[in-house]
Amino acid sequence: MATSRAALLLRERGGPERATFLELFFDLVFVFALTRVSQQAVEHLTGDKRIALLESGQPLLLLLALLMVWYATTAVTDIYDPQRPEIQLLVVATMLGALLMAVAVPQAFGERGLVFAGAYVAIQIGRGLYFVPALRGHPAQRRAERVLFWYGMSAVPWIAGALAPGAVPRAALWTLALAIDYGGIALGQPTPRLGRQPAAELPVVVEHLSERYRQFFIVALGEPILITGITYSGSNFEADRTTALLVSFATIVLIWRIYIYRAGELLPAAMRASRHPARLAGLTAFAHLLMVIGIVAIATGNDLVIAHPATRTDPTWVAVILGGPALYLAGRAVFEYVVSARVSRSRAIGTLGLAAMAPAMTPAPPHIAAIAPVVVLAGVAVADAARARRERFAPPSPPPR
Repeated sequence: MATSRAALLLRERGGPERATFLELFFDLVFVFALTRVSQQAVEHLTGDKRIALLESGQPLLLLLALLMVWYATTAVTDIYDPQRPEIQLLVVATMLGALLMAVAVPQAFGERGLVFAGAYVAIQIGRGLYFVPALRGHPAQRRAERVLFWYGMSAVPWIAGALAPGAVPRAALWTLALAIDYGGIALGQPTPRLGRQPAAELPVVVEHLSERYRQFFIVALGEPILITGITYSGSNFEADRTTALLVSFATIVLIWRIYIYRAGELLPAAMRASRHPARLAGLTAFAHLLMVIGIVAIATGNDLVIAHPATRTDPTWVAVILGGPALYLAGRAVFEYVVSARVSRSRAIGTLGLAAMAPAMTPAPPHIAAIAPVVVLAGVAVADAARARRERFAPPSPPPR
C-alpha cells in the first residue's frame, strides 16, 4: 500500500512533459532574487575599495545558494508529478523560502544571516523530511535518503555560519556548506549504507528538463534588462549614459542570440539522442550555472556603466564588465559540447580575447570599456550564423559518454 501511494507521486512514463504554469510562477521569485544579488555586487564595487576587496566573493556565495534552490526544485518537478497537490504545495513552500532568502540578501552577511541560511536549510531539509516517509517501500526512497543526508551535513556549516560573529568566518563556513552541496551532487551523493547514486538510475524527462533550463535562461536574461532599465530611468538621459544604455542593450541581445543558435534549439533532441541522458543533464546544468553567473555579472556591469559612464574605470569594474561575458562564453562552450560534442574556436578566441583586453580597458571610461564585449560577442554571433547556414539540417551529436 505504501509503495502504491509513493508511486503516485512519481511522474508517469509517457505522461505530459511540458513545464507547468506553477513552475513558471516559481521562476518569478528568481527575477527578484538575481536582481538583489547584482545590486549587492554593485554596492560592494562602488563602496570602500578595501571593503569591496574583502567582500567581493559574497554575492557569488549568495547566488550559488539561490541557484542550488532552483536546481533542486527543478529536479523535484522532473522526478515527481507536478500536478499532484503535494508536489505543488512543496513548490509553493519553496517559493516562499526563496523569497525570504532574496529579501535577506542585502544583510545576509550582517543581521539577516540566520534568515538567509535558515530559509535555505528549511527548504532543503523540509523537502527531504517529506519525501523519505512518503516514499516508504519504494526504490525512490533511497534517492530521497541520500539527498536528505547530504543536505543534513551542509546544514551544520550553514547554521554555524549564520551564527558566526563576523563576515569572514561566515563566508568561510558558507563556502564549506556550498562545497558540500555542489560536491555531493557531483560525486553522486555517496551515503553510508546506501552508497553512491548511480547516474543511470536518475530519471530524466527530456522535454521537461530542457524546457526548464531554457526558461530559466530567459528569466536570468530578464535581470540585466531590469537593471539596465531601472538604472537608466534614474538618469537625465545624458549622451554618455544613453551610449551606455545602447551598449548594454546590444550585449543583452547578443547574449540571447548566441545562446539560441543552435544549441538552444537542439537541446531536447540532443538529450533524447544521448545514451546517458542523466549525465548529459548534469553537464547541461553546469553549463547553465556558468552562463547564469555570467549574466548576473553582466547585469552588474551594466549598472556600473550606466550609473558611472565617464568616471575612471576601476580594475575591479573591468573584471566585471569583461569577466561576465567571458564567463558566459565559457558556459556556452560547455553547452555546445553537450549538444554537438565539440567547442567552436570562436568561443575560445572570444574568451581569451576578453581576458587580453582587460589591461587596455582600465584607462578607458566604463561606457567605452563596455564596447569591447560587444565587439567580441558580435564576432562570435557572426561565426555562429555562418556555421548555422552550413549545418542547417545537421542533427545533434551529444558526447558518447
